[in-house]
Amino acid sequence: MTDGRELRADCGSCFGLCCVALPFAASADFAVGKDAGQPCHNLRDDFRCGIHGTLRQQGFAGCTVYDCFGAGQKVSQVTFGGHDWRRAPGTAQRMFEVFPVMRQLHELLWYLTQALALPRARPVHDELRLALDETERLTLRDPGALVELDVAAHRQQVNTLLLRTSELVRGEIPRRKDRRGADLIGAKLGGADLRAANLRGAYLIGADLRRADLRTADLIGADLRGADLGGADLTGAIFVTQSQLNAARGDTATRVPDTLTRPAHWAAPRGAGRRR
Repeated sequence: MTDGRELRADCGSCFGLCCVALPFAASADFAVGKDAGQPCHNLRDDFRCGIHGTLRQQGFAGCTVYDCFGAGQKVSQVTFGGHDWRRAPGTAQRMFEVFPVMRQLHELLWYLTQALALPRARPVHDELRLALDETERLTLRDPGALVELDVAAHRQQVNTLLLRTSELVRGEIPRRKDRRGADLIGAKLGGADLRAANLRGAYLIGADLRRADLRTADLIGADLRGADLGGADLTGAIFVTQSQLNAARGDTATRVPDTLTRPAHWAAPRGAGRRR
């Protein structure tokens, strides 16, 4: 069974793969662009980020909302046995090809692990464990087999289980809102009752979700970039990732799931410190 710690990024055990393998374009999220396979100019010789503590201030907010779910150290230390792409340049191309595949598998491992922690999903726990074991087995394939893997097909199988999990967890709330994949960009949802809502894959970019009730809502794949979660209640919301919170705005009044951390850049509640 996968140890939850293996699903958290350990940059000290990775060869800076997200800083090299992935492309990004100059935008509001990245001060400059680069091609896939090209090291970011902030990557140091020891594979650490030279501006890690000031990424947002220096125009690299996109880096702060990326999570490899531990895929980086898995590829670096397990798949390639600790041989880094600088000292073994012949491995570079294949390593960079494997990393995005491993990242998808580790994301699935994270979701499956979360699902198994949900008591209401007990009717599908056995199937979830089987899917978890199979996904872990796939991560241990050799580089060639990983590159050839049909990740989309495996994701579909796992997603079927995650959908059943979601229905079981959210089933007690009547008249649940179904906004799966909805275009809610900039939507005014302040104070909305979104308890147990299906918001899977919803576009909530820049949405006003201040004081919204998102308890037990399914937020898998929802795009929360710039969404205002000030004072919102995400207690028990399922399949929320740390990167989703990092991409949103919130404050100290925002209630987040116990398994996640309140982002450091979130502000104090509006009006905090004012005299009454």
